Amino acid sequence: MRRAEITRNTLETKIAIEVNLDGSGVCSFDTGIPFLEHMLDQVGRHGLIDLSIKADGDLEIDAHHTVEDIGITLGQAILKAVGEKTGIQRYGYAYVPLDEALSRVVVDFSGRPGLSYNLSFDRAKVGDFDVDLFYEFFQGFVNHSLITLHIDNLRGDNAHHQIETVFKAFGRAIRMALAIDPRMVGVLPSTKGAL
Repeated sequence: MRRAEITRNTLETKIAIEVNLDGSGVCSFDTGIPFLEHMLDQVGRHGLIDLSIKADGDLEIDAHHTVEDIGITLGQAILKAVGEKTGIQRYGYAYVPLDEALSRVVVDFSGRPGLSYNLSFDRAKVGDFDVDLFYEFFQGFVNHSLITLHIDNLRGDNAHHQIETVFKAFGRAIRMALAIDPRMVGVLPSTKGAL
């Protein structure tokens, strides 16, 4: 089973994450940031990843440290759960619409961290959540999962819809990339022989 548990404790946050990449999308969250939890639930359900995240951060300052450290720790957990990467599809992509919004997410479990993030908003917050923090989440995730990630919001006027399409597409792209190809069992999906 492709599972992992990771904890990260700093002076700013305490994060504990459990993932099962071969799950059914069962999620539980205790982060103190309801909108982020709503988005992470999309990743779990659309990625069919069982996901448990507990975070205790310095929310009295703002959500920046907690959101970034959840991204970092989730990236570490995914990397550990993937393991040697033999047999995986490696690449994944998804287009997801929600009313007027449409996003595309493409991922490569390449072993090389890289983020192309094309998402802008007409407003700074959804509720009390600072939308700029999504960049921090994804940058932390990419740096610690060692993936290449392209995020493109192709259209949208409603910030909630834009963000939700990104997180749903992110979950679906990961699901595709980590699917086991029965013709690649025991084979690393790389011409270099290393990922």
